[in-house]
Amino acid sequence: MVNKKSNGKAAGLSKKDLESVRKDLVKKKAQILEEMMSLKGQSLQSAKDSSGDLSGYAFHMADQATDLYDREFLLELAEGERETLFALDEAIKRIDEGTYGKCETCGCAITKQRLKAMPEAKNCIECQEKEERSSR
Repeated sequence: MVNKKSNGKAAGLSKKDLESVRKDLVKKKAQILEEMMSLKGQSLQSAKDSSGDLSGYAFHMADQATDLYDREFLLELAEGERETLFALDEAIKRIDEGTYGKCETCGCAITKQRLKAMPEAKNCIECQEKEERSSR
């Protein structure tokens, strides 16, 4: 595809803008890691409770099913958070490499509005929509 929008500058972002975005991405990453550690603690506590420490719990199949559901739910949340962490790491890497704000598919600049709404975005809105349509 012809790169008609990109002028070598990432969506018109200044060095100061990029530093601010990087700082926000690192902060968001730290928050997610903290949440994941909390989820891990909850999952481990639930596993401990269901693995034999029955001092305060009734031994009932419905209770066990609820505990199992809760553990699986926490694991699914953690998986989503892991994917988000990966996207944040990739965005930080793009900032460091000087490619942040450029669409990985077509090379065009990603709009400031999109980057503000989704700072980890790696594609312009047009390419992202095409990718989502083709993955359905």
